[in-house]
Amino acid sequence: MKTVFDFAIVGGGIVGLSTGMALTRRFPSASILVLEKEAGWAAHQTGHNSGVIHSGIYYPPGSLKAKFAREGSRSMTSFCEEHGIEHDICGKVIVATTKDELALMDNLYRRGRQNRLDIEKIGPEALKEIEPHVNGLGAIRVPGAGIVDYRAVCRAFARIIEEGGGELRLGQEVRRITRGGGRVELVTQDAAYSARFLINCAGLFCDRVARMDDADPQLKIVPFRGEYYEIKPERRYLVKHLIYPVPNPAFPFLGVHYTRMIGGHVEAGPNAVLAFKREGYGKRDFNLRDMAEVLAYPGFWKLSAKYWREGLEEMVRSVSKVAFVKSLQRLIPEIRADDLTPAPAGVRAQALKPDGALVDDFHIIEGERSIHVCNAPSPAATASIEIGRHVAARVPAFWS
Repeated sequence: MKTVFDFAIVGGGIVGLSTGMALTRRFPSASILVLEKEAGWAAHQTGHNSGVIHSGIYYPPGSLKAKFAREGSRSMTSFCEEHGIEHDICGKVIVATTKDELALMDNLYRRGRQNRLDIEKIGPEALKEIEPHVNGLGAIRVPGAGIVDYRAVCRAFARIIEEGGGELRLGQEVRRITRGGGRVELVTQDAAYSARFLINCAGLFCDRVARMDDADPQLKIVPFRGEYYEIKPERRYLVKHLIYPVPNPAFPFLGVHYTRMIGGHVEAGPNAVLAFKREGYGKRDFNLRDMAEVLAYPGFWKLSAKYWREGLEEMVRSVSKVAFVKSLQRLIPEIRADDLTPAPAGVRAQALKPDGALVDDFHIIEGERSIHVCNAPSPAATASIEIGRHVAARVPAFWS
């Protein structure tokens, strides 16, 4: 007789695993299944991100991103301390390099204070004391920001699920979802699994999984590749903390920045260019279905019409190292092309509405005995423990 699980989670990234951990703790006697199509955990967005523990300064007060990033920064740090996971609360500076950016920086500072964050504005002299090689007219100092190895965090989440009796299945790509008799049937390439409740945490494919379950997320995932360089070891002294520019409020990405990483290396980037494949980490990676969906989607063309100048700049940075370095020199004038070597890219699952509007907040929808996490880009890794708790707390409305 086939086992019928209480919960089946699709997706073995940090959000899927944190949700499994939260369910294990909330429903200790429940049977939990996690399905991941790759051969290991955290293979995509989680494993390719910059490893930053964010503070929540960028996000509108009252949003899930603001709330979960603020609370998640604390819960992630506590989790790492409890489980011996290497991390470093190294702090961050968000730097204004022009007079126009000073006004934007003031607005960002007010937002951070509204989000109840421990931050301070500093002038150029104090900035030089913190980051001697950074050029800036002023900055916001965010002492609570840090770095961590999120792959190690995911391994700990998976271990907790297994210790709680959950079953973890790698190499299982969900290709079809059917329903009947109060159960959901998940069909993979070589097996079928039954569950009473479905939770979709499929990241770059969350919209497709939702539609397999006849849930309409009213959005499309459009993949954007973020390309990085790594600073050569002999030049790492140029970066002491996390160094970010004041972001362009009209553009959904944070701009190229410098990130210290667990292990001692320092990355510079990313840009943000359309990926021709949902898991397109290389410039030549291409998937016909993925691209056809993007090009047929009205929201993509409306977004492109709105941001074509910014998009063109990002594409130039993708093909021109000189242009990329020029952007980096706004923050650290001493950086040179010879200081940089290519580093692995990441892909962001950006949710886009049909009218071209970007989905700014985490987007979680409810289906028939199911929950679909349909937009969880950065700061989802920071917020993952809080997202998992939030999803688990919504289950009792449907659970019986």
